[in-house]
Amino acid sequence: MADAATLTTSGSTAAQRRHDPEARQFASDNYAGVHPEVLAAIALANGGHQVSYGEDAYTEHLQTIMAGLFGDGVEAYPVFNGTGANVVGLQALTDRWGAVICADTAHIHVDEGGAPERMGGLKLHTVSTPDGKLTPALIDRQAWGFDDEHRAMPQVVSITQSTELGTLYTPDEIRALADHAHGLGMRLHLDGARLANAAAALDVPVRAFTSDAGVDVLSFGATKNGALAGEAVVVLDPDGVTHLKHLRKLSMQLASKMRFVSVQFEALLADGLWLRLAGHANAMAQRLAAGVREIDGVEVLYPVQANGVFARLPHDVSRRLMERHRFYFWDEAAGDVRWMCSFDTTEDDVDGFLAALREEMGR
Repeated sequence: MADAATLTTSGSTAAQRRHDPEARQFASDNYAGVHPEVLAAIALANGGHQVSYGEDAYTEHLQTIMAGLFGDGVEAYPVFNGTGANVVGLQALTDRWGAVICADTAHIHVDEGGAPERMGGLKLHTVSTPDGKLTPALIDRQAWGFDDEHRAMPQVVSITQSTELGTLYTPDEIRALADHAHGLGMRLHLDGARLANAAAALDVPVRAFTSDAGVDVLSFGATKNGALAGEAVVVLDPDGVTHLKHLRKLSMQLASKMRFVSVQFEALLADGLWLRLAGHANAMAQRLAAGVREIDGVEVLYPVQANGVFARLPHDVSRRLMERHRFYFWDEAAGDVRWMCSFDTTEDDVDGFLAALREEMGR
């Protein structure tokens, strides 16, 4: 019988485990593995032939599942990754001369390598915010020059839920943004890379802060919440979007074996697993933040409302701590760091990290 850490095919070694499966970090929720129920679902969808490029039974059923979450008539388009979901969704809402208003901390501006602009042909109009959240007044700083041929036309407002700073929009705040954007002739896009964490934290149906609040298109992220590689563009107002399937192909986001992307959503969404996983990650962030607040010399920077903790501490302490637990600087010059909790983060993980932080602060 093969060792548990080794896979064999016809007696030869095909793959070997090359990491410690018990080691977990606080750098990113992307570091986490795949939830066992998602892996089981992928295996369930394997075997036999299914029509490629989305005409399979699993992608068809995904439409029913998404309708149950967001309401009848919505359309879901599985894609490979979050950047692809954002680029495809934003292209679907803009003309060739269009621009997108977003926070200056937005993932589409800071962390997507210029993909919305280089691949999507979009101009981003950014706004500085104190907490990662846009308001109608902040939108108005960039919502001008609609008829000025010298300026890219603002056509979309893009927000992130939860935000890049770990804060949350309430349903009423998103409704106010949607009403304001629509009143100016613009559309509202929502980057939902951590949509599950927001839904779990707000404890309301996800449609309460999406379709019912006036969002037109959203990116539904699953990779950070137990999936292998699963994101989707969800069109909440199909009458306002055309040819998205062509944009998905043009943007190199059309999966040939789409059943294996779609079935991951089925595993996560069918019985509320996605909310339980996200709720656990959020709870671990609360535990971490509570412990951090008890350590002199460490400051928690923003309200901890999802699964991220942003803190400021001495630079040399962060460097030493990084040698023991991997994480990233958020703003190295200021000494700001980001600690992310995942669906598989344990209380022991958090307590061990806090103990190491206390030790390094005391040196």
